[in-house]
Amino acid sequence: MSFDDCWNRIGVRGDSSCERLVEYVRCLNCPVFEAAAAKLLERPIPLVDLSLHDADTPALQALPQRHDPQGASESFLIFRIDGEWLALPTPIFKRIVQTRPIHTLPHRQHRAVLGVVNVQGDLLVCLSLAHLLGFEADIAASDDQARHDLPRLLVVSRDEEQAVLPVDQVDGVHRIAISTFCAPPATLSQAAAAHTRAVAPWRGMTVGLLDADALFDTLNRSLG
Repeated sequence: MSFDDCWNRIGVRGDSSCERLVEYVRCLNCPVFEAAAAKLLERPIPLVDLSLHDADTPALQALPQRHDPQGASESFLIFRIDGEWLALPTPIFKRIVQTRPIHTLPHRQHRAVLGVVNVQGDLLVCLSLAHLLGFEADIAASDDQARHDLPRLLVVSRDEEQAVLPVDQVDGVHRIAISTFCAPPATLSQAAAAHTRAVAPWRGMTVGLLDADALFDTLNRSLG
């Protein structure tokens, strides 16, 4: 798939010579940008080189990791969405970036598809994990958690499949002992249970270890 990323050449990210800027001011308001975004959702997400990271965000390899001296362990990036602490395998993450505008699109086919987001000039599909997993907002705990919110966008990748996941807080990369993995509780929603590989104790709480392959399969279906 290819399209003219004019916003990087003659738009606000380029030399601002585009005559459309007089009418639309920002590329996000231009129908050319919207058409490119719609085209992105119609086809498989392209492979993008995300080996670099934002200057304000440390590389995943540089984030502190908790090591378990006893037995085998796996590396996870732990993050929070609403009142839920979740984790995904570290290798699927390509970048953590600050929040930026999400360009919503009309007639989206799945409520989990929030729209597209511009990450260093590349349009990536942005999806809500909360919607995919069927989480309900924890109103009672929201005020206390809001004080700790530091929203970020997580860029994840599997082969040529890529997506951006908004989260409320990123704790960092940790190694979790496989011996501590437990079966997901029966109280999980059907959607959450289908995407949860296991749960594990963590800092006096329980973190849900998500199944990366199941998550990407659902992401692909949501774009269908």
